[in-house]
Amino acid sequence: MGKNTGNKDINIDDYTMKRMAIMSIPIFIELFLQLLVGNVDQIMISRYSQEAVAAIGNGNQIMNILIIFLNVMGSGTTIVLARYLGANDKKKVAETCTVSLAMLTILGFIASFILVAFHMPIFRRMNVPEEILSDASKYMSVIGICVIVQAVYIGFGAILRSYSMNSSITVISFVMNILNVIGNAILIYGLFGMPKLGIVGVAISTNISKCIGLIIMVIIFKKKLGIKLSLSYLLPLPTETIGKILAVAIPSGAEGISYNISQMVVLGVINTFGTYVVNTKVYVGMAANVAYIYSVAIAQALQVVIGYIVGAGRKELVAKKVWSVQLVATVVSVGLSILLYFVSDSFIGLFTRDERVLALAHQVLLVEIFLEIGRSINIVMVKALIATGDVKFPVVCGITCQWVVAALFSYIIGSVMGLGLVGVWIALAMDECIRGFIYVVRFKRGKWKTIKTT
Repeated sequence: MGKNTGNKDINIDDYTMKRMAIMSIPIFIELFLQLLVGNVDQIMISRYSQEAVAAIGNGNQIMNILIIFLNVMGSGTTIVLARYLGANDKKKVAETCTVSLAMLTILGFIASFILVAFHMPIFRRMNVPEEILSDASKYMSVIGICVIVQAVYIGFGAILRSYSMNSSITVISFVMNILNVIGNAILIYGLFGMPKLGIVGVAISTNISKCIGLIIMVIIFKKKLGIKLSLSYLLPLPTETIGKILAVAIPSGAEGISYNISQMVVLGVINTFGTYVVNTKVYVGMAANVAYIYSVAIAQALQVVIGYIVGAGRKELVAKKVWSVQLVATVVSVGLSILLYFVSDSFIGLFTRDERVLALAHQVLLVEIFLEIGRSINIVMVKALIATGDVKFPVVCGITCQWVVAALFSYIIGSVMGLGLVGVWIALAMDECIRGFIYVVRFKRGKWKTIKTT
């Protein structure tokens, strides 16, 4: 799964567009497999109960708020590590790894407690239909227990990613998916004499696969990297290292949490349209994930490379790499969204035969094409700005647009104007495109060139 790269020096000039594209492939596979871990639950449960699909969709919307923050903490770790690797500072690399894992463990514990203890009042504020409320609560009560496991997994994954060991993470994600599918089949439908647990079986299977994935991740970390984790790095408290991670993670996490809370509000609007509309939103969301996931992959590869560039003090190389990646990301995302629009009945038909869902999904996926133009720009530009140290601006812009445009206009166009889910998607497309335009202008003005990051 890749040789020891722990002491390998970084050569910035090796990171051409071709190299970044190659780097993005295992990241894409990893993200796709991670996506399957979440979506395979909804895919498999759709054969068992359409109400359970909506229940999991609402449950995952809450869970995403906490998971997105943990992922951003992981991103902060990757960026800081990449800078230290670019500067060949091995002591700081070991310290950053230790500090990051400690922080993520604590945050994961807090996140697990919040999900298990407080999900029901949140569901009620989201207007979750009564017919799916019980299933949603059962799912969240079980799935929330293992958020701490995912937090630590994210920490180790961030470290491996900073060393470009994406193939190892891909293998782990593949194993987790296989285990999750097998577990779902056994526990949803009661195979091999096991009880038929339905939505609870989905949650148990997902938790088991996450635990095994973490164990494999730790084994690879110990065998492949020459990094010594030590509690001595935590005493006295390494405020400088904590500050560097949080300087990236907190603003980005604020934007990510704000986005997901705004999406909860949007889902609250969608919940008032009925269960079949909620299901349509879930299925269209799966299609959207397919469309933009490669943009996330190549943007993550770009972010690591920018970290190396910044650490080596060669910011003049950044812009060319960003624009090249942006072109690729937009072409792929928009191209896939167009394809999904034309095959929408076949794609959505994998999950349901409800004619109302198929017809509505086809309409929404037309709007999705325009949404992906903005989203592909946002994904690349936000990661580029953050990696160069321009963290605060995308946070402020993101939070403002998420609420003023996405949340507010979802209600206005979807509910007040009566366009339903199509209206909600129009509002989301407006949000993505407006933010994309603003980020491009910000990047072209070059404020990031004057920001000190080390």
